[in-house]
Amino acid sequence: MNGLELSRGYFEAYGKPMLENEFADLLPFLAVGSVGSGSDRFGFDDEISRDHDFEPGFCIFLPGEDVVDRRRAFLLERAYAKLPKEFEGVKRQPLSPVGGNRNGVLRTAEFYQAAVGSPTGELSVQSWLTLPDSALAEAVNGEVFFDNYGEFTAIRQKIADMPEDVRLKRIAGNLLLMAQSGQYNFLRCLQHGEPEAASLACVEFVTATIKVFFALHQRYMPYYKWSFRALRQTDEGKALADKLSFLLTSDHRSEDEAMRKYGMIEEIAGEFITVLQDRGLTKAICGDLEKHAYSVNDRITDGTVRNLHILAAV
Repeated sequence: MNGLELSRGYFEAYGKPMLENEFADLLPFLAVGSVGSGSDRFGFDDEISRDHDFEPGFCIFLPGEDVVDRRRAFLLERAYAKLPKEFEGVKRQPLSPVGGNRNGVLRTAEFYQAAVGSPTGELSVQSWLTLPDSALAEAVNGEVFFDNYGEFTAIRQKIADMPEDVRLKRIAGNLLLMAQSGQYNFLRCLQHGEPEAASLACVEFVTATIKVFFALHQRYMPYYKWSFRALRQTDEGKALADKLSFLLTSDHRSEDEAMRKYGMIEEIAGEFITVLQDRGLTKAICGDLEKHAYSVNDRITDGTVRNLHILAAV
């Protein structure tokens, strides 16, 4: 049983009856789920993940005090704290008296303020350009068990729907990084006698490639240590993950090894160029990712965003 299954099972067994029996008047205003930080919210947890923060629990999201006042919120917190301390052989974590808990009673506005810096999900262009993918991913991950009030889900959808101009800016910037690190600098670093720099170029290429992949699929790349797990959730992503794994784990000390890696970089670049062309995102017709990066940037309709440095959103 992974963390999301544990959370839902605990809610169904204890949380739902508690809410229905003791807080029926609040049900129209509540949202409940398991969302936010932690590998379990992405479905990526395993036995090793259970060394911290793993517990049976769930989040109860409340609207503002004008809808659910402090007294009712406090009573709800007390009721949540009294729920069974163990479920399916897993113990609950002790509640922190100073906040910071991943589960329990939370104000919707406070959750999103902490997640993306906006209590309503309304983000400025600057915020969209600078917020890391991992923060956006944590704001829309996990599972919402129910949302009777609708506020939580509406904000969640706002964050999931990245503005197209920002998405294009992120794609363009990361395509340029792919070109510079993989197509240009990897072999040059080796020619300079700097294999360590060549390894860093590979890492840069892989990271930028994963970001482009997720942006093309209207998704946010999670925290780097989960990026390959997230890639492998689809057949297309699995194929790319295998190629990127080769770049990260293979050697390049000999000329033959280096050329095999460079050949893989060019193969990946070609595949991405085909996707960009098929989707009408680029007008370039060459194999140079840098030219495609600028072509994608040219598609941005907002002149202010388009004229920002091409790397403004990476």
